Amino acid sequence: MKKFSGTSVYLFAEFSASLCLGMVFVSMSLYEATVAGLSPIQLVLVGTTLELSAFLFEVPTGVVADVYSRRLSIIVGYFLMGVGLLVEGFLPAFLPIIIAQVIWGLGYTFTSGASQAWITDEIGEESANRLFLRANRYVLFATLIGMALAFFIGGSSAAMPIRVGAAGTLLISPVLILIMPEFGFKPTPRADRNTWEHMWHMLKEGLSVVRTRPRLGNILWVGFFFGLYSEGFDRLWVKHLIDTFELPLIIGQTQVGFFAIMRISAMLLVILATRFLEKRWDTSNPQVIGRAMVIITAGISAGLVLFALSPILSLAIAVYCMISVFRNVGIPLYQAWVNQKLDSSTRATVFSISSQVDAFGQIGGGPLSAFVAGRFSVIAALILSGLLLLPALRYIQRTNSLTEQTEPIESEAAGRLDGN
Repeated sequence: MKKFSGTSVYLFAEFSASLCLGMVFVSMSLYEATVAGLSPIQLVLVGTTLELSAFLFEVPTGVVADVYSRRLSIIVGYFLMGVGLLVEGFLPAFLPIIIAQVIWGLGYTFTSGASQAWITDEIGEESANRLFLRANRYVLFATLIGMALAFFIGGSSAAMPIRVGAAGTLLISPVLILIMPEFGFKPTPRADRNTWEHMWHMLKEGLSVVRTRPRLGNILWVGFFFGLYSEGFDRLWVKHLIDTFELPLIIGQTQVGFFAIMRISAMLLVILATRFLEKRWDTSNPQVIGRAMVIITAGISAGLVLFALSPILSLAIAVYCMISVFRNVGIPLYQAWVNQKLDSSTRATVFSISSQVDAFGQIGGGPLSAFVAGRFSVIAALILSGLLLLPALRYIQRTNSLTEQTEPIESEAAGRLDGN
């Protein structure tokens, strides 16, 4: 089959994967809590296993993308993600689901970063940056379609959206084998393949930048607490609604339709809020971001407590949507916060450190939430999640109190690191 353009293939992969995963994620938490019958502790441990797998596999799978072939890495990644989801969808028990998370996490790391690097090699950095913004619209639209499909096909079985989404994800790989070009990639010469040494060198430079930038250090602490609280909420909010309220059967014999409508409503609100705020907030101004992060952090923390204690289903739904808006609006704001005044030579490394800080938070917060859920209740674990976010307010205030004049310019700091 004829190879298609890099732009077309990238948009196809992003759209197809988002559609399939949109179906999967509508049903997954409900499936794990009801069909698989996982306890609150097991639900949280499933999420922690996924985060830990992705964290551990990130570097070795990156070697494949940088040294051998980014095309190969992407194809293998979608195949493994599909296999992992199929294992979960057909084997509803704790151990197979744990194994599925490891396979899924491994597959995700094969695609993470490789897709962006591949398309940049194919069409150039400037064109790729424009394409990323265009692709984001495709991702949102495809996710909504996937959620709508889950609404219809999940009426008779909570496992069906996972199985269909898994099969679709798996099929992306053979399609990419037929249509995906790779003309811009140049493998790293064998003599230069000291990937671990290079990674360690870049990590030390990134950490040195953080140490010389007090504002950046405080911002990363904020990211840590956002990771710390999130795992408990992400894994237990569905379980809480199932245990606390009598959920309506909107279509068929499962609550998949209910959760599909709930997630679609939240996503539409996120899109509207993002478009409204992006025209009114100056993300180049750190003080504007800092004030917004105070509101977002306090809103999520208070919302989690209210969500856990709400005696009314409609109020719990409204609070969940509010939390979703705050979380999704906060992501690009936080990224813009991290990105300010960074030198191009260490920007990618600092962003990588930021991602790892978030992962550390999730890996640490997951078992803590699991312990509280098992020892006390899901409600107590959700309240704990809200409280775990509160220390972030202190670091936001410290960040806002530090002016940029109190810090060295990063290029100067980098010069000192180089001995100049």
